[in-house]
Amino acid sequence: MSRLPKLISTHSFNFDNSEGDGGLGRDARLGRNLAHGGAALDVLDSEVDSRGSWDAGLRPGSEAQVILSFDVEEHFRIEAAAGLNLAPGLKAACSERLAPSTRWILDQLDAHDQKATFFILGQIARIDPALVRDIHRAGHEVASHGWDHRRVLEMNPESFREDVRKSKDALEQVTGEAVVGYRAPTFSVVRRTAWALDVLAELGMLYDSSIYPVRHDRYGVPHAPRAPFLAQGRERQILELPPATLRLGGVNAPIGGGGYFRLLPLFLMEWAIAQVRRDVRPAVAMLYFHPWEFDPGQPRLPMRRMGRFRTYVGISRSQARLVSLLSRYRFARAVDVACRLDCQNYELSGYNVAE
Repeated sequence: MSRLPKLISTHSFNFDNSEGDGGLGRDARLGRNLAHGGAALDVLDSEVDSRGSWDAGLRPGSEAQVILSFDVEEHFRIEAAAGLNLAPGLKAACSERLAPSTRWILDQLDAHDQKATFFILGQIARIDPALVRDIHRAGHEVASHGWDHRRVLEMNPESFREDVRKSKDALEQVTGEAVVGYRAPTFSVVRRTAWALDVLAELGMLYDSSIYPVRHDRYGVPHAPRAPFLAQGRERQILELPPATLRLGGVNAPIGGGGYFRLLPLFLMEWAIAQVRRDVRPAVAMLYFHPWEFDPGQPRLPMRRMGRFRTYVGISRSQARLVSLLSRYRFARAVDVACRLDCQNYELSGYNVAE
C-alpha cells in the first residue's frame, strides 16, 4: 500500500497553512495557480466541511463518491468512425452541434446544482474558447482529453508528450487555471502504452482516468483495480481513477457510461454504484459520457451495421436517463476526489501496468 501525498506533494495540495512546497503558506500557494495545480485549490475553503462527508464515504455501508465526467469532442472523432471518408459538410455539421449539446448538459447540471469534470480536446479550446470558458466559469473541472483525439496506441512517448503538453497549454490559456487531469481517447492507456503514465507524471498531472479494468476489443487492463489506485508505469506512478465496473461472476463488466449507459438498463449502472459503495475501498465510482450522446437529432455517420448499433443504440433516451441520475445522486469532480484522498492520507494499492 502507498500513501498518495508522497505522489502528489509537488502539486501543493497539502492543506496545512505552512507545510509543503518549500514552506510556502496557503496564500503563496494560491498565488502560484498555473504552476502548481491551481485547478484543485478552490476546494481549500470547503475542505473542512467536505472532510467529514468523505470520511463517511470510506466506511462500509456509506455513500460512494460518484465522479461525473464528460469527454468533449466532436462526434466525427469517435473511434467507431476511424478510417471513414467523411464529407466536409458532415464534419462541419457535427462540429456545429457540439456547443449546443454541451450547453444542454451545463443547463442540466446547473438545474440540479451538480458539478462535473469535462475532459476536453485541446483543439476545442482553440476552435471554441467561449465554450471551454463557460464550462470553467460554471465551476466544473476542465481536464485534458488530448489534442485531437488520437489514441495513445498511435503515438510514441515523444509525440504523446507533445500531444498532452499542447492540449494542457491550450486549455490553461483559456481558463487561467492548471489542468491536472487526463483521460486518453478510447481509454487507450493499456499495458503496451504504460509508458504514457510516466509522461503524465513528468508533465505534472495529478491523476489519470484512462485505465478501464475490463476485457474489451479496443481497450482495457482486465486485472487492474476497480478502486482508485497508484498506476505504475516504467519508472513513475500516478493516481488512477478508473471508470466504474460491475463485478459479475468474477469478471468486471464495463458499466461506467458510453454505449453501456445507452444500451443496458439503467439499474445496472445503479447496481454498480451500490456495489462500489459496499465492496470497493476507497468507495469511488467514475461515470463518463459524451455531449453527442445527448443529441438525438444529430446527423448519422456512415458506419457499418455493428458500428451504427454501438454508436446510436439508446440515444433517444439518454437525456431522460441523465436527468434521472442527476436527480438521484450527488456527484463530484475528479480533482476534488483526488484532493480529498490526499488530505485523508489515504493508503492506496499500487498496480504495475507495465508488467
